[in-house]
Amino acid sequence: MTAFKTLDDLTDLSGKRVLLRVDLNVPVKDGKVTDTTRIERVAPTILELAGKGARVILLAHFGRPKGEVVPSMSLEPIAGIVESVLDHRVHFAPDCIGGEASDAVGKMVDGDVLLLENTRFHPGEEKNDPTFVTALAQNGDIFVNDAFSAAHRAHASTEGLAHHMPAYAGRTMQAELVALEKGLGNPDRPVVAIVGGAKVSTKIDLLKNLVGKVDALVIGGGMANTFIAARGNDVGKSLCEHELAETAKQIEAEAAMAGCEIVLPSDAVVAREFKAGAESETVPVSAIPADAMMLDVGPMSVEAINAWISKADTLVWNGPLGAFEIEPFDAATVSAARHAAQRTREGLLVSVAGGGDTVSALNHAGVLDAFTYVSTAGGAFLEWMEGKPLPGVKVLMN
Repeated sequence: MTAFKTLDDLTDLSGKRVLLRVDLNVPVKDGKVTDTTRIERVAPTILELAGKGARVILLAHFGRPKGEVVPSMSLEPIAGIVESVLDHRVHFAPDCIGGEASDAVGKMVDGDVLLLENTRFHPGEEKNDPTFVTALAQNGDIFVNDAFSAAHRAHASTEGLAHHMPAYAGRTMQAELVALEKGLGNPDRPVVAIVGGAKVSTKIDLLKNLVGKVDALVIGGGMANTFIAARGNDVGKSLCEHELAETAKQIEAEAAMAGCEIVLPSDAVVAREFKAGAESETVPVSAIPADAMMLDVGPMSVEAINAWISKADTLVWNGPLGAFEIEPFDAATVSAARHAAQRTREGLLVSVAGGGDTVSALNHAGVLDAFTYVSTAGGAFLEWMEGKPLPGVKVLMN
C-alpha cells in the first residue's frame, strides 16, 4: 500500500515548520502518567523530523474538554514527559492558535520541538471548523499525521489541515496502515479472526464485516454466550444478550453463505461467583448449570482455536476469550496468545491485534512484543475492522 506519502517523500526540511498531529492522550492517575506507550510510539517521527532540521510543532488533544479551557486537561504537564521520553528539549505554548502560539513558533530554530496546548480547548477542533483550521494552518508549512488512534474523527487537526498543506503519514501511522493492509486489506490466506469481549451489541458491524473477509471467525468472551444460547443451549447465569438471538443467527447465516466457519466454544469453564480463586469446573456448553456462569472457554475449545491458529497465515485479534483479569479464567486467552506469538516468531503467521482489552490481555500473556503488530488505537482500530472509512486516513490518500 503506497497510496499515501510518508517521511521518505520529504526532502530538505531545514527551517520548515511541520505541524505534527500526535496522540498524547495518555492515562494519568493522581497527576502521574501511568503508561507512556503512545508517546514512545510517536517518538521516532518527532526525532526524525527534528534531526532533519524541521521545526516540529506538536498538535494533540487530551481528555474531553468539549471546547472549553479545562485546566486539569492541559497538555503542559505532558510536555515534560514527552521531553524525558525523547531525551530532547520540548517547549510549550499555552494555546494552539493566536498570538501565544505564533510567538512560540516564531522563536523556534531548526530542530526545535514545540508542544501546543490541547486542540480541544477550542470548539472548532471537533467541529472541523474552517476558520479554526486556517488558524492552525498559519503556523505550519507541512502537515504530518502520526495519530492513527484519532483517525476515525474528522477533526480540524486530524482531517482539516490535510486540505491546507502538503500532507504525509508519520512513521507510526505508516506502520499501522501497512500492518492493517496485511491483516485484512490484502492478507495471506487462510485468515482467522478472534473476536472476544463482553457484548455482541457493541460488535455487530465488526462481526458482519469479518464474516465476508475471513476464513474462520473464533467467537469468545461473553459474546460467545449469546451465540451458544441462540443455538438453543441454556447458559445459566452467564452474561448473555438473549434479545440478540436473531442477530446471532443472521450472522451465522451470512458466514455460511460467505464460506466462513464460525468457531464457538464446545466446553466452558464455569463458576458460581466471579472472583479470584472461585471454585470452577469445566462442562460442555450444552450442560452449563442453571446457577453458574461461563467465565472462560474450556480446554477442548482452546485446542480447536489453537488448531485454527496453526492453519492460519494471518490472524486478526480483538477482545479476550474469557475474563482474563482473574485467574484461572485467563487460561484460554493466555494459551491462544502464546501459541499465536510462537507461530509469529517462527515466521509462519502475520498477527495483528488491537483494542484496549486486547492490549492488556496480550500484555498479561507476556507476548505483546511478539505479535507482528499491536495497535494501541481503540476506536479507530475497531472502525477499521468494521470496514468503515477513517477520515484521517482517507484524506492522506488523496
